[in-house]
Amino acid sequence: MATTHLLYLHGFRSSPKSFKAQRMHAVVGERHPAVHWWCPQLPPSPAAAARLIEEGIAGWPRDGMAVVGSSLGGYYATWVAERTGCRAVLLNPAVDPARDLAGHVGVQTAWHDPDERFVVEPGFADELRALACGPVAHPERYFAVIAKGDEVLDWREMTGRYPRVRTKLLEGSDHGLTDFDDHVEEILGFLQLA
Repeated sequence: MATTHLLYLHGFRSSPKSFKAQRMHAVVGERHPAVHWWCPQLPPSPAAAARLIEEGIAGWPRDGMAVVGSSLGGYYATWVAERTGCRAVLLNPAVDPARDLAGHVGVQTAWHDPDERFVVEPGFADELRALACGPVAHPERYFAVIAKGDEVLDWREMTGRYPRVRTKLLEGSDHGLTDFDDHVEEILGFLQLA
């Protein structure tokens, strides 16, 4: 079945204003105007983010939806895909964000608006652990784009977390996938948008 509803989940300190989110929104809007697009601003609390996502997709058709997640959004996207059975595209997905967040407790600034501040609380690590999933049940429903040049996350850990998933392993690139346009066609093909 074709994908009629597409959820995009941004990463830590990011927003719907990210380059990848904006690019995907533009391409989907231009080529697949009938597809319902939703890219929410995720709250810092993982539990609150999970509630927001659950409420937002509550009425979506499970066999007609898909999710794209970048970095921490990839962790959330895995949680969504495992709960719904939908297709998922993971862009340099966070594998153990509870561990990684330890160094970011306290006041943080938003990537796209340095004047915007938010607080990372110690309890967020437990909230992230509560969203952890085991090995993916349907690896054929996943497509991962992972960069060896990622300066934030270890590509070996990412590929190790998703062993049977179709993966495009990039020799270079970076955490933000500044070469994202090179991968859009393959992502769109996998998503099977209406």
